[in-house]
Amino acid sequence: MTNSTAFSPTDTMPLSTRAKALMAVESIAALITSLLVIAHAVGVLDQ
Repeated sequence: MTNSTAFSPTDTMPLSTRAKALMAVESIAALITSLLVIAHAVGVLDQ
């Protein structure tokens, strides 16, 4: 999950299951936020 959603080379890979889960939640939240910002920008341009 961390390698597939990174926009740059990753520095370290998480080793524990808990760290992997937390990093997955963080990356999904960042992608959703990015999609919402882009959708809002497209909506503003459409008006």
